[in-house]
Amino acid sequence: MSTTLKPRVDETVGEHSFSSEEWKIRCELAALYRLVAHFRMTDIIYTHISARLPGDDELFLINRYGVLFDEMRATNLVRIDLDGNIIESNPSANPVNKAGFTIHSAIHQARPDAKYVIHTHTQAGIAIAAQEEGLLPISQHALRFHGMLSYHDYEGIATDLEERERLAADLGNNPAMILRNHGVLVVGETAAEAFSHLYYLERACQIQIAAQSGGARLRYPAEATMQKTADQWKSRFKDEAYLTRFWDACLKLIDTGDVSYRS
Repeated sequence: MSTTLKPRVDETVGEHSFSSEEWKIRCELAALYRLVAHFRMTDIIYTHISARLPGDDELFLINRYGVLFDEMRATNLVRIDLDGNIIESNPSANPVNKAGFTIHSAIHQARPDAKYVIHTHTQAGIAIAAQEEGLLPISQHALRFHGMLSYHDYEGIATDLEERERLAADLGNNPAMILRNHGVLVVGETAAEAFSHLYYLERACQIQIAAQSGGARLRYPAEATMQKTADQWKSRFKDEAYLTRFWDACLKLIDTGDVSYRS
């Protein structure tokens, strides 16, 4: 039976009340946090995942600062606008990391299609971000991003709101970006699409580090093969059946007796 999260009637959880649309997004976003924890892609309480709220291009959800990813719940997510205003009844009880706001607001503001944004600081991701040539087209996983991967130069901890324009410009229309000396960022119209990008980008980075550590000469596919593979991957990005199967499998990994992320 499919475990894909379905819209339900308006939810009231404790003192909170949400529309069915918002509750579905909150559950999916909390699931993304749990999945990032499951695959050991966290940086304790740092890095962030966000989701645009329906019906309002100015509002998005991001984690309450300090909550561990493997403890994230739908009610731990904070409404915030593009100016940094926390839209909650008790803003002081719902702090948001400033650097997280800068990066995620930049993308949500510039990309209406980027409904979900994921940013990580993994060892492999930062290692590739520190290499001059970036991600190399040496694996099927890496070829998913051939011609569709952006780069953004490091400017220090992202607390300067002026960096938002440069972040958005560098990402352009691509689904993923290497933040030089920092980490990676991916976007998607759905939680499934965004996590699919993250999973394969992280694996591509791990594969490259492993291949380089062997010291042998690396083999590159022909350019025509690189483009063919990229096109094959691209056809899957919006394939609902493909993404549903992938997302259902991901949810099973975190639904083993603990569905507290849906609370």
